[in-house]
Amino acid sequence: MNQQREAIPVDLIRTVAIVAVLLLHAGNDLTIQVLNNLEIWRWGIVDVYLSVGRMGVPLFVMLSGALLLAPGKDEGLGVFFKKRFARIGLPFLFWGLAYFLWDIYVENQQVTQTFVVQGVLTGPYFQFWYLYMLMGLYLLTPILRLMVAHMTANLFKYFMIIWFIGSSLVPLIGLVSNFQFNSNLFAVPGYVGYFVLGAYLVNVQVRRRYLVTLLTLGIALTALGTFQLARTVGGGETYFFQEYLSPTMILSSISFFLLLNTIKPPKMPVSALPSWRNRLLALISANTLAIYLFHMMIIVTLQNGYLGITLNGNTLNSIIGVPLMAAIALVICLAVIVPLKKVPVVNKLIG
Repeated sequence: MNQQREAIPVDLIRTVAIVAVLLLHAGNDLTIQVLNNLEIWRWGIVDVYLSVGRMGVPLFVMLSGALLLAPGKDEGLGVFFKKRFARIGLPFLFWGLAYFLWDIYVENQQVTQTFVVQGVLTGPYFQFWYLYMLMGLYLLTPILRLMVAHMTANLFKYFMIIWFIGSSLVPLIGLVSNFQFNSNLFAVPGYVGYFVLGAYLVNVQVRRRYLVTLLTLGIALTALGTFQLARTVGGGETYFFQEYLSPTMILSSISFFLLLNTIKPPKMPVSALPSWRNRLLALISANTLAIYLFHMMIIVTLQNGYLGITLNGNTLNSIIGVPLMAAIALVICLAVIVPLKKVPVVNKLIG
């Protein structure tokens, strides 16, 4: 089992996950547009982009579970939390302050007590929700490690069934019928399922052609379900199937994680130089946290034309514009972050 875990393609999964997040946020400016006011074919392509991009966070969470819940991990609480604070604590404080200033001086938010307190409690910008969720998983990790280490195959399956019913099927019942199920009956926190699942999936092998089929099916069902809800229901329910815990998103995310895990890191002599692809993957992987926290400043700047160049769904066809925006944001993030990482102290602050 440990040998399998050592072969996890960490750089590949992290890179794919952050690119997916960039793709998702690059397409967000179209989600507020009514379906009837935009060409259906164009809306549909962006719908697919968002369905793919939504898999980024589940990939990150499953990878974290695979790495942190591995058997043999034996750390005291003090050592564990010291490592986690060194990883995300300082970047959280640095970027939190940066986005407070962004809100005030760029987006002209009025400074009030509520603005400051609420920003601390929930994050100064929307992507900070992920860090709060991640910190919640960190708080549970010492307990989950013990649980995973002693979990039998049948007990794991039972845990996953309870998680899937409570997190995915119960909300679906309320969506497709007039009945509301009491969700307290299946009270397994949503992202804990992905976290524990990552520790299990690294040891699961499925043929690639099956995984490709399941991945394609999951993306297609997510996009089609979103289209159908936009056409018939609308409102806040439109993007139900693009929620991280929807049945179709769980299907596509698990399939994608398993598929990426079949692409093992190449074995090569220590003296051998890695290819440019591996170097690029390693570069992006090493900076995913900083990219995640920084990229919204780039995207918002480009979408609103703060630098004189406006890139959004109104100025560029979104079929080209969404992936182009994601690519530009990635390049700019790396161009800013990589040099800063070479500055002492600053490298620990930006992540």
